[in-house]
Amino acid sequence: MIEAFFWLCLLLSVYSYFLYPLLLAVLHAGWRRPAPQVTAPAAAIPLTVVVTAYNEQARIRAKIDNTLALDFPGLEMIVASDCSSDATDSIVREYAARGVQLVRAPERLGKENAQLHAIRAARGEVIVFSDVATQIPPDALRTLVEYFRNPGIGAVSSEDRFITAAGSVAGEGAYVRYEMWLRRMESDLAGLVGLSGSFFAARKSVCAQWDIHAPSDFNTALNCARVGLRAVTAPDVLGYYRDLADPQKEYQRKVRTVLRGMTAVARHPDVLNIFRFGLFAWQVWSHKIMRWLVPWFLLLSFVTNLLLLGVRPLYTAILLGQLAFYGAALLAHVSESAKRNGVVRIIYFFVQANVAVADALRRLLTGKRMTTWQPSAR
Repeated sequence: MIEAFFWLCLLLSVYSYFLYPLLLAVLHAGWRRPAPQVTAPAAAIPLTVVVTAYNEQARIRAKIDNTLALDFPGLEMIVASDCSSDATDSIVREYAARGVQLVRAPERLGKENAQLHAIRAARGEVIVFSDVATQIPPDALRTLVEYFRNPGIGAVSSEDRFITAAGSVAGEGAYVRYEMWLRRMESDLAGLVGLSGSFFAARKSVCAQWDIHAPSDFNTALNCARVGLRAVTAPDVLGYYRDLADPQKEYQRKVRTVLRGMTAVARHPDVLNIFRFGLFAWQVWSHKIMRWLVPWFLLLSFVTNLLLLGVRPLYTAILLGQLAFYGAALLAHVSESAKRNGVVRIIYFFVQANVAVADALRRLLTGKRMTTWQPSAR
């Protein structure tokens, strides 16, 4: 009985990261989506860019200048201030003559609440959401809006690129390439289960059901599924932002991201109903829920492995492998030189991510929620 439980936990530990992508690849290989009936030329679709800000006096000018330089005719820009208490709002008002509109939330209830007030003021048929820290290339909106010529697409996500402290674009690591490959398959099938929160776009009609207590990147994907549309990734639409140099800040960012995702699912459990959402619900179960359970499956695998010592040599070998795996992560945590090894770096990232997931669940169960926000200093 313990042996069967051990192997089940081991299987569930690898499901989300290995078995799920394999199943997705099989489905994707046989998937033939009919050609869409495209709409009118995309350039005719009016756009509104919504930039959400909280106490961003140091970076808001650069973001506004970046947005005003985007190559798209008739672009509307709104800065949604989440009750900023510094000079952010006064700086935004300096750009009023150039068409930049300030929408200030009446009280500080969080990023999504500020976005909601901007949505109500927006005139565009498609709304582009972006963070202050994200720099957008001049031609990005022309490329992005082309996706909306397909009436079956409700939202479009950019793909992130990191800028190093020296100002160069960081090379894509193995994990980033893996995640982008996974997102592209999900995008082609039932749609993304979460967009890039720093730069994405959605039809205004998709934003009608806007939950201010759930992260907008997840809520938008869910709203698309609710109305029979897809949220897709756009590999040719990039958003650039600085990588977090402080490992502790990166860890806290991971915890916040997971906690917000857990909060969203807790608020909208219907998304897990396979009879209602079909393939999309399966993708949420596999990509989100099963990943959040990985730390506990790993812990149970380790404990049951200890209980099986002496049953057969195989379990001793597996335990030694587990100890070596976690030992490598610990070594990378205390040694930067060890982290430069590719395999060790991947192990460290995997363990750190799962510790963050466990920490996020602990906070969720103790009543912690992410409503108001404090953007990461980059």
